[in-house]
Amino acid sequence: MRPTRTSKLGVLSAVGATALALALPLALPANAAPQDSAPWGQVKAQVDAGYALVNLTGAPLSTSPRTKPAKGKKINFSNTTVKSEQARLTAERNTFKKWLQTNYPKAQVTKEFDLALNGLGVKLNGTNIDALKAGPGVTYVEPEAIFQPLAGDDPQLAMIRGIQAWQSVGGSANAGKGVKVGVLDTGIDISHPCFDDAGYPATTQLGDKRFTNNKVIVARVYGNTVAKQNEDNTDNNGHGTHVAGTIACNANTPAVIDGVTIPYSPSGVAPRAQLGSYKVLLSEGGRSEDIIEGMQDAYKDGMDVINMSLGGGMQSGSKLTMTAVDNLDQANLVVAVAAGNEGPGYWTVHYPGAAERALTAGATSVGHTLVNQLVVGANDYDMVVGEFAALNSDITAPLKVVADPASAYPHGLSLACNGQTLPNLTGTIAVIGRGDCTFGEKMSNTAAAGALATVVVDRAPGGLTLMANSGVVVNIPGVFVSLADGLELKTMDGQTATLKSQPVYKTFPEITNLMAGFSSQGPVPGSLLVKPDVVAPGAQVLSSQPSTMCASPPCWAFFNGTSMATPHLAGIAALVRQAHPDWSAAQVRSAVVNTAKTGILRDPITGAVTNDGLIVGAGLADAVNAIGAKVTLEPVSLSYGSISSGSGRSVAKSITVTNTTSATRTLVLSVANDAADGVTYSVSSASITLAAGASATVPVTVTTAKGTPDGFYQAKLVVSSGGSEIAHGVLFTSIGAGVGAPGQHSDPPKVGQQ
Repeated sequence: MRPTRTSKLGVLSAVGATALALALPLALPANAAPQDSAPWGQVKAQVDAGYALVNLTGAPLSTSPRTKPAKGKKINFSNTTVKSEQARLTAERNTFKKWLQTNYPKAQVTKEFDLALNGLGVKLNGTNIDALKAGPGVTYVEPEAIFQPLAGDDPQLAMIRGIQAWQSVGGSANAGKGVKVGVLDTGIDISHPCFDDAGYPATTQLGDKRFTNNKVIVARVYGNTVAKQNEDNTDNNGHGTHVAGTIACNANTPAVIDGVTIPYSPSGVAPRAQLGSYKVLLSEGGRSEDIIEGMQDAYKDGMDVINMSLGGGMQSGSKLTMTAVDNLDQANLVVAVAAGNEGPGYWTVHYPGAAERALTAGATSVGHTLVNQLVVGANDYDMVVGEFAALNSDITAPLKVVADPASAYPHGLSLACNGQTLPNLTGTIAVIGRGDCTFGEKMSNTAAAGALATVVVDRAPGGLTLMANSGVVVNIPGVFVSLADGLELKTMDGQTATLKSQPVYKTFPEITNLMAGFSSQGPVPGSLLVKPDVVAPGAQVLSSQPSTMCASPPCWAFFNGTSMATPHLAGIAALVRQAHPDWSAAQVRSAVVNTAKTGILRDPITGAVTNDGLIVGAGLADAVNAIGAKVTLEPVSLSYGSISSGSGRSVAKSITVTNTTSATRTLVLSVANDAADGVTYSVSSASITLAAGASATVPVTVTTAKGTPDGFYQAKLVVSSGGSEIAHGVLFTSIGAGVGAPGQHSDPPKVGQQ
């Protein structure tokens, strides 16, 4: 069984998300045969003779005189002319599709294009490729190419420029060498090839040496019930092994999931780093004392960075755990912590990720995953199998659309909640809608009505979601499809459909850098600190799994959660530590946070680019920028707390700027994106000159006018040198109640709700 997400692990729970929204994908090429020849000594191209690309007459949107954008502009897809041209191209493709269905019914259209091309992808299913040339409007037909990835072409690392950063520290064979990262989690399975210690120097190993080697050099387990439960460092959950792989999986380790070969070889962010396994999360969870003890032991064992992909609500035990984080940071241990999975929405950050000196991670999406296929005639649709009965073999049966014209949702389908009457679904694949009740409730009711499987259609435009089972045991599979695909399926009542059990690897470029909806947001209740500090890949992250988690080890899985973002930050911190061993933990944190990329992350609800520091912190972490940081800031952001709407006052706070280079440098300080409506930020010194390694403390002031409306007001402190930005930090003030009364943040909500 392929693990797809982590489970909550008690009061301080392993942070793994329940769901991920995916946009409609682009298809990856299939298996291939080599072409006969390649010119000029190039590597031979590969083709798949079973698939074809068909180009049609009409110019695509990108080149049509009616829609081609002006120089420096982009196509406006809401424009009436563009929509009209799209409709014309759709009609042209529909004419070809009708011809294909009439003349070659076995052939199957797999994709349609109107922007880069005006054409279609076709699965031939035995049809001669040359026959397609006779279709209406066809100008060109070719077999589909197979494009192999470059060595180490890891999309997760690409987002944070991890591979480029390796060049600054000696390449993949040295990236992270000499740095030790402690993983406070559920254990690490050292049998996985990610943690093969071949080529590592002989190292003193600590703790239970049954679970150590020269790569994973420490194995300790915690908890008052260890002896009673016969707990050891075995990872029975998978969370810890997944996190450890993201930090330091050996470079270019081949991966296969459910028989699907991943078309690149994953690597950890710091592949030559050594790890310590501190099992603080047992089957019943991890207590505060165990977390703190594990932190202390990691420090004493010589760890340079620790990763804590865990969290819980504000309650007894939260404060001191955060204090421990802050204190160890001041003692020069970098502590990366998950922000939590209760987003979207302000005031949702978890603890101890709320600690001032934690390197707190928010999560963005990686545009790849494994999906299954739902096939009806010549059409196939992407689907995600939920956490109910496994889809171990194909299921073929008639579709039974359970419509509800009175539905409040655009799918117009029954929600199959308790108290709603369902028809007899015996021997069918039920099609119902998302909304109002848990997936578990829906699945239980359709199973009771006799369905062989259930298709759940999304309630809003978007993509695909992993359906959590809410603790309900259901003996039929449930799959999830997008609203757009569901509306097509709604017209296919009674037609035979097949749920394909074999997944395929697909890329989804359009969701890369879309903030994960589950990623918790600031500010921190009480202190009003800006959290998360920075963002890293955390949705659909591929990494290692224990050998017990799949039928054919080595095992791999895609997980979602700020748990998965945190080890990316820990790995970057390890690279910075390696490059700058004399920097303090605060400087390492600043290098990771204050050099992040801005203007790239998108709001999880609107999809628009956002620089809201309470959602994205300082931006998307960039390993190259972090290693090359020319200045560091302490603190990494400034929060002025809450100011009464009627007070109209000025508040000054100081930030320390340190020149980390080996030469004297003149720095220009300014404020960008200054808040409006009566709130302004200003810097006392427009420029400062610092000798190599020198620091200066600079006051930064917020001034509020009387009567300023309640709300959040942000700006960006910019540090420039030679006319270019070299660092930035978030400035934040809450006026009055801010946005949304905070209340007391407590335990996470139950999963699976709609």
